[in-house]
Amino acid sequence: MFLGLEEMKYFKLRYTLVVGVIVLVAYVAFMLSGLANGLAQGVRQGVDNWDATSIILSDDANKSLNASSLAMSDLDQVEAKQKEALGQYAGALNKVGHNKESDKINISLFGVTENSSIKPKLVEGRYFENQGEIIIPKNLVDKGIKLGDTVKIGKLDKELKVVGITNQNSFSIVPLIYTSIDQWQELKFGKIIEGDQAPINGIVVRSTPTNKITFAKDNDDLAKYDIEDFIQKLPGYSEQNLTLNAMIYFLFAITAAIIGIFIYVMTLQKISLFGVMKAQGVSNGYIIKSIIAQTFILGVIGVAIGVVLTLLTNLVLPSAMPFELDSVNLALYSIVLVFVAVLGGVFSIRTVTHVDPMKAIGG
Repeated sequence: MFLGLEEMKYFKLRYTLVVGVIVLVAYVAFMLSGLANGLAQGVRQGVDNWDATSIILSDDANKSLNASSLAMSDLDQVEAKQKEALGQYAGALNKVGHNKESDKINISLFGVTENSSIKPKLVEGRYFENQGEIIIPKNLVDKGIKLGDTVKIGKLDKELKVVGITNQNSFSIVPLIYTSIDQWQELKFGKIIEGDQAPINGIVVRSTPTNKITFAKDNDDLAKYDIEDFIQKLPGYSEQNLTLNAMIYFLFAITAAIIGIFIYVMTLQKISLFGVMKAQGVSNGYIIKSIIAQTFILGVIGVAIGVVLTLLTNLVLPSAMPFELDSVNLALYSIVLVFVAVLGGVFSIRTVTHVDPMKAIGG
């Protein structure tokens, strides 16, 4: 290690370039990780906030909440301690008095019963109690909608009043609004449909280990899915995660290749030096340990600077950008990047072990 440190002090510019490459690769990997996590949270956050274990959809919906068509009577077909009716709507919101197309905000909306256990916690205001009332998340407040405002959603002429605000919440990347089942029906179908045949999209089940979910006998119209299985089928969720994660993994391979090339070239430049060291009795093991220690130090320094740059960037990113750092992923990717940097240095070991002292000195 002493040999590696002394060489790094002597050839500062050379090793600064190596660290610079590691910093750039680490920074891009961490930013992609934050973007992937932010996009994933933007898609699934509303579902995660249910704290549910399962969801019941119509059997022909192919795990799509929007395509599922159930009725209130289907609640009686599901045996569970906590089962909640759910309706979903996707559209555009416009603050009353703002008629420009550019003022519209894409939103998702969930309709639930008044006493539903999956309603998000409020940070301000109250829950909806009457027709025409909604609760909005903080990410809509950031867009200029506040408590007491009246808005219009979709083609419904009726004005809806904001009576409550929740923490940031989203579904399919857009802000998530909650309202009553009746109001959801009016938004989606243009009228309120009462009784057992009132339409809903799904039934959310919050189970415990002793709370088994069963269907009425001979009911083939309902299908139960685990929440995680349902999330994986949300539009774009799996595809975007696969794409961004693949880019990160390619960066790991690129890091190993770049560091390997740098260290290999620098090792070739030191062939005569290694020959002299071997002639003086320095073992291959000592030289190899120096190369690995040197690469490890370069990797740690580069990754550490990359982490700092990522954290600083996170402070200045706009709130509208779906970016969220995960400390576990940040630590894991840091370890992997240091490992692949060391792995790149290992490629030079064979060159060192095959150095002939007499030829190296003579050459």
